[in-house]
Amino acid sequence: MSTPVDYVVMLPSVDLFAMTRATPRRRDAGTTRQAILDSAITAFTRHGYDGVGVREIAANAGVTAMLVNRYFGSKEGLFAEVVDVSFAQPTMVPRGSDDLAAQIARALVARTAPDAEHLGAFELMLKSAANPRAAEIIQAGIEKHVGARFTDALQGPQRQERAELGLALLAGVWLMRRIIGTSALRDVDPQSLGAYVTRMLETVTEPPA
Repeated sequence: MSTPVDYVVMLPSVDLFAMTRATPRRRDAGTTRQAILDSAITAFTRHGYDGVGVREIAANAGVTAMLVNRYFGSKEGLFAEVVDVSFAQPTMVPRGSDDLAAQIARALVARTAPDAEHLGAFELMLKSAANPRAAEIIQAGIEKHVGARFTDALQGPQRQERAELGLALLAGVWLMRRIIGTSALRDVDPQSLGAYVTRMLETVTEPPA
């Protein structure tokens, strides 16, 4: 009798771990949408509405421009979402405060410091307002979020008018100190600047006699 022979089929070795590493992880819809939004917030705040395009935003998010339009409809729709998200955060005007003027002044001084690394909604506003449609979107965002928050924090008559005057003061300081970078405001002692801004804000935060 012939002796049985075991036949072994030799397969090429496969590094399963390497294959796992090489396979890109699929994003879900929520993660993809958030990546696009994060990229757009940074881009629009740094460069303004007219200074950046959908393709650049998409590239920084690791997606295609077609996918950006799929999620947000258009550049204008994406910008509207950025404005809504940015102004919804109570970073400058807190929700309820017994010392409103001083708290806002401290936040303004810190966020406009020359070495401050974070971006802000006021920077987004100031760099995009030259575009008429962007200005309309910003106006709606202000009235819906930070303007309403400021108005609700005030007592007495003409609260909305006083709140918008306060926001105009904040925007002016932000423009001069952070974007233009005038030397006096750039190099001023932070405590002194905070004291001046507090006194100016008190004219709108305190109810008129």
